[in-house]
Amino acid sequence: MALQTKKWDVVNFLNTREDVVAYLDAALEENDAAFFAKALGDVARSHGMTQIAKTAGVSRESLYKALSVDGNPEFATIMKVMSALGLHMTIESADKAA
Repeated sequence: MALQTKKWDVVNFLNTREDVVAYLDAALEENDAAFFAKALGDVARSHGMTQIAKTAGVSRESLYKALSVDGNPEFATIMKVMSALGLHMTIESADKAA
């Protein structure tokens, strides 16, 4: 009997605000802009890409492209999507003792 598997998609596990915040926070810790953009795209997909694009004032197609693994979104696009998701970024010292 062959082993049956299903494609794993993080979108299926971003069910709460806490899940989303933890996921994006972990993505930011990687210090990789492309990785964060892809993670933000995952969150946008979990909330409905069409609605997020509309709220952010960008086309759905351009948002998919910008937040893909090969995308290179402008920071303004990141901020628009964060706002559409009801999220914002905060800055803290990398040196926790400072």
